[in-house]
Amino acid sequence: MQKKYIALALLAMLAAAPNQASAEGKDGTAAIVNGDKISVEEIRQAYNANPQLKGRVSFNDFYYKALDGFISGKIVYQEAMKAKVTDTPEYESQLELAKQELARKIYLEKEVDKKVTDADVKKLYKEYKSTFKSEKEVKAKHILVDSEAKAKEVIAKLNKGENFDKLAKEYSKDKPELGYFTKKVMVPEFANAAFAMKKGEVSKKPVKTQFGYHIIKVEDIRDSKPLPMKQVEPQLKAMLTQSALAQTLQDAATKSTVEKFNLDGKEIAASKPE
Repeated sequence: MQKKYIALALLAMLAAAPNQASAEGKDGTAAIVNGDKISVEEIRQAYNANPQLKGRVSFNDFYYKALDGFISGKIVYQEAMKAKVTDTPEYESQLELAKQELARKIYLEKEVDKKVTDADVKKLYKEYKSTFKSEKEVKAKHILVDSEAKAKEVIAKLNKGENFDKLAKEYSKDKPELGYFTKKVMVPEFANAAFAMKKGEVSKKPVKTQFGYHIIKVEDIRDSKPLPMKQVEPQLKAMLTQSALAQTLQDAATKSTVEKFNLDGKEIAASKPE
C-alpha cells in the first residue's frame, strides 16, 4: 500500500513539472495595458537581440528592469493610435525610412553571417598565435598617494612589517591590484621602476609619476603567452565581421550603376575606386 501511494505521488509530481517549468508571467503574459497584452516572449526577444547585454545580465534581471519600459511604450503607442498618428504624412515618411534601415540591417547581418564562420575564427587565432611575440610581464600592486611625504610615511610602516594590502586600503587613492602588464603599457617612470625590481620586492623609495607617488610591490614576473582562444574570440569575430561587412558593401557597389549630380543638375564624374 505504501509503495502505491509513493508511485501516485511521483506521477503527480511528474504531471505538474512541465507546467511549473514553462510558466512565465501569467499564461505567457507579462502585462496587460488597457486590454492589450505584452507577452514575456516580446521581452525575451528584445533581450536576445542584444548579445552584449546577455553576457552581463541574466534574463530574469533584465525582465524586471525592462517591464516598466515596455508598459510605458505600450501606453504611448495606444495614445498615438488614438491620435491617428499613422494617418499623418510624417508617419508615412519615417515609416519608409525605418523600413529601408531595417532591410539594410537584416541583409548585412545575413551576409556577414555567411562570411564569418567558426573555421575563419580558428584560422585567425592560429595566425595570432604563430605571430605572437613574447614579452616580459610584471604582476604588481601599488599604493598611490598625493605627496612624497605621505609615500615615505607608508614606506616606513612597511619597513616596520605592516601589511601592504592593509596600508593600500587605508592610504591609496587608486585600486591596488594592477594585474599583469608589459612595460610599454605603463607610464615610463612607473614601468622603469617596476621592471627593475625582483619578485616579492617593494620599492624602497616613492616612484613619482603624473598621477602622484607610488609604492610598488612586484608579485610575479613571467614571459607573456598568447591569450586563450575563448578570451580573444570576441575580438577576432569583430575583426572578421568588419572585414566581411566591408567586402559585402564593396561587392554590392561593384554590381551597381550609379549616377551622381550636383545641386545645379550637372553630373558628377565617377571616381575610380582605389
